[in-house]
Amino acid sequence: MSDILEKAAAALNEKLAGGAFDASAKFAIADLGAIVLDADGARVSDDDADVTLSADADTFEQILSGDLNPTGAFMSGKLTIDGDMGIAMKLASVLA
Repeated sequence: MSDILEKAAAALNEKLAGGAFDASAKFAIADLGAIVLDADGARVSDDDADVTLSADADTFEQILSGDLNPTGAFMSGKLTIDGDMGIAMKLASVLA
């Protein structure tokens, strides 16, 4: 299991602290694996989710650090979304 994924899951859990996220979302990170977010928090997993956000590791790191807006990443083609767009938008607001 990738240390990068473990650290990213921990960072997502910090961002989600206190914010309710009642759906499920998966971050599929090219060549590394996936992180699933749901009501229980973030964990390294490839479980099915309501929405899947796919990006390379650099793009995901920029989104997580706040250097790249998730909407901007999507509009520029760096982030692809498969599934419920409403949940993706809700996730973007929780992580902002």
